Amino acid sequence: MKYIMALDSGTSSVRCILFDREGKTAALSQREITQHYPKPGWVEHDAEEIWQAQLSAARQAMKKLGISWRELAAIGITNQRETTILWDRKTGQAIGPAIVWQCRRTADMTERLRAEHPESAELFRKKTGLLLDPYFSGTKIRWILDHTEGARERAERGELCFGTVDSWLIYKLTKGRVHVTDYSNASRTLLFNINTLSWDRELCDFLEIPMALLPEARPSSFLYGKSEPEFFGGEVPIAGAAGDQQAALFGQTCFLEGEAKNTYGTGCFMLMNTGERPIDSKNGLLTTIAWGIDGKVNYALEGSVYVAGAAIQWLRDELRILDQSPDSEYFATRVSDTNGCYVVPAFTGLGAPFWDPYARGAITGLTRGVNKYHIIRATLESLAFQSNDVLRAMEMDSGIHLSSLRVDGGACRNDFLMQFQADICGSPVRRPLCVETTALGAAYLAGLAVSFWESREEVKRSWGIDREFHPKMTEEERGRQIRGWNKAVSSCFGWAKDEEDGQKGG
Repeated sequence: MKYIMALDSGTSSVRCILFDREGKTAALSQREITQHYPKPGWVEHDAEEIWQAQLSAARQAMKKLGISWRELAAIGITNQRETTILWDRKTGQAIGPAIVWQCRRTADMTERLRAEHPESAELFRKKTGLLLDPYFSGTKIRWILDHTEGARERAERGELCFGTVDSWLIYKLTKGRVHVTDYSNASRTLLFNINTLSWDRELCDFLEIPMALLPEARPSSFLYGKSEPEFFGGEVPIAGAAGDQQAALFGQTCFLEGEAKNTYGTGCFMLMNTGERPIDSKNGLLTTIAWGIDGKVNYALEGSVYVAGAAIQWLRDELRILDQSPDSEYFATRVSDTNGCYVVPAFTGLGAPFWDPYARGAITGLTRGVNKYHIIRATLESLAFQSNDVLRAMEMDSGIHLSSLRVDGGACRNDFLMQFQADICGSPVRRPLCVETTALGAAYLAGLAVSFWESREEVKRSWGIDREFHPKMTEEERGRQIRGWNKAVSSCFGWAKDEEDGQKGG
């Protein structure tokens, strides 16, 4: 029996899942990776740790199932996007830490560029569908080149490679033979023209990034190369890659225009398939490439919430009012409401539709009667409120009112959260039988490239619903809660900027 190996390289952990022909999980192995916070607002990973943990997880999954490389039809890769790695082209060694997508170290640089070049906003929006924001890879690359001795000169000589985590893993798996990325990951760099499907010299020059650094950009379902025999015992085709959120959209089989999903991971990400045309957002969303397959490209509207599952980890690790993250559902139901308090987990700024890198988290509406259960409940509810902000913007841009929202990611197993999401959105929420849709999407893309699955119609037949949550909240109550949330969010804007200006003035 043959399987597809999906390498799912996330922000807090890496996993390997082996899928059978029915799209079911045959084996899973997971390794946590270390989060490094060298300064407030900075987030780093060790690139070598990512690679070693991913390789270990892959070998362990094969061991669990008792298979050899001969039973692997292909490898598909999905990854935390925007996370930026530069490495030596010959040795394959990273020249410094990986700068994680959440990292805000380039906020000042980005603000300065926008102020000095006010025309840049339209330039980047038109070519990339993105904002000139610290979130994306471009400013992170420039920061590394500016702050690592000799890096810029080496990059100009072609001695260094840039890649997001997909590129890094493919480079390692092929021992440097292949330096490639897919269209979806390329579209998150600020350097890729999503209309021409090519790296853009004007954008690279603007950010002072040598084009010699960049990988080849290819479709998301494509035979990139084969793994070196030393890793799995033989050569295995590497045939699919996509950023984690695009992979989840594909894994949810949102193949048609207007279909959307929301993924609850470390962050929260909502994407809507807009078909073969990019839609220019007027409401603070991003236009991005969903995937490239069968000679065509699909686009998507996207809204990003920086902190979702990470807020639950904060309750567990920093506040220590939870022993385990899944306990949040039980504690949230110990009280009937939040007693008027709201938690806004803007720990590293706010994403769509606000785009404020200087926003910071807050707990508002505190009274003497608020206890830890109220705070836990308010933290869970914040995931739904933030997602609703994105959904409303998406409906305004697309002109489509969603009949339902497909959900995935670890937190979608939380029934309380899913019911509250349905209540606040006013639309049914559908949870699939397989919530590992990010890895499943990568598997589908790889499997289609090697004819493990013959068509997307065959793939779609394997998708099923576990549970559907229907709205129960009254319109009056929904409006009251959303007004309270909006008031809480408004109190967080510009917080770090105000503090920074005060320090400079003093």
